[in-house]
Amino acid sequence: MFEVQASRPAVLVVDDTPANLVAMRRLLAKMDCDIVEADNGNDALAACLDREFALILLDVQMPEMDGFEVASLLAETPDCKNAPIIFVTAAYKDDLNRLNGYEVGAVDYIAKPINEFILLSKVKVFLDLYRSRAALKTAEAAARHRATHDALTDLPNRLLFTDRLGNGLSRARRDSSKLALVYLDVDHFKPVNDRHGHAAGDLLLKAIAGRLQRLLRESDTVARLGGDEFAAILENVASREDAQSLAELMRIAMHQPFSLQLPDQPQPIEVQVGASVGVALFPEDGGTEDALIAQADEQMYTRKKARA
Repeated sequence: MFEVQASRPAVLVVDDTPANLVAMRRLLAKMDCDIVEADNGNDALAACLDREFALILLDVQMPEMDGFEVASLLAETPDCKNAPIIFVTAAYKDDLNRLNGYEVGAVDYIAKPINEFILLSKVKVFLDLYRSRAALKTAEAAARHRATHDALTDLPNRLLFTDRLGNGLSRARRDSSKLALVYLDVDHFKPVNDRHGHAAGDLLLKAIAGRLQRLLRESDTVARLGGDEFAAILENVASREDAQSLAELMRIAMHQPFSLQLPDQPQPIEVQVGASVGVALFPEDGGTEDALIAQADEQMYTRKKARA
């Protein structure tokens, strides 16, 4: 199922004086964040390419590459330009230095010698801002996932299936390759629901989804279109025979018993269903999404009726 791990915020401290790094490390130890240190501009740039920082505390006076140069280079790097920078400098009261800092992207200044209360207060603001933005991104990603995935099986839903089919056909046309569309309808699903209840039916659908996923490549898509109907998009298939062989494996897999552990029963129950499968191949069976869907759907129901 969809999960997003919240990243722990990190603060990058850049200073060429070891004693300053030690002092800053001790002060920031009180904050709930990771501390990354760099003692020169090149190491600071490399660190920013490796991970995202909630805040960069950047010394201005450094040999070889000073803080202004580091900030300018960060501003030109797409993966780093959004990291807020606070300059840490003894020249805080120099208006020219402050103006230069703001021009290269600094959001604030902290004067040396550092006041612990001021430092921690400002760092806290940016850590809170980072966490708020991360939480918003997580919520947006979860909402996008819910909109495009089946709530029960976590497979792509019809919306995402349609999108991937369209993209897959575009690639197949561009590469002159074959794409197979497989429609699968579960046979004898209703008796499982009637006999064992909807909880068993839900467990069965989840088990079917997992079994189908294990049969396919990571580059393929298996989707739940609704009810007990599934579909698979197989890109770069070699031939119709290969597509039909895989479809047959899917059908056979559905005939194997499923063991379902119901929450209110001490022992799992075993159920057996089946499947009717239809296959359509691009470009032989059609050159559009609608044509392939119609062909695969017709084959599936023809076979389902033959078994009825």
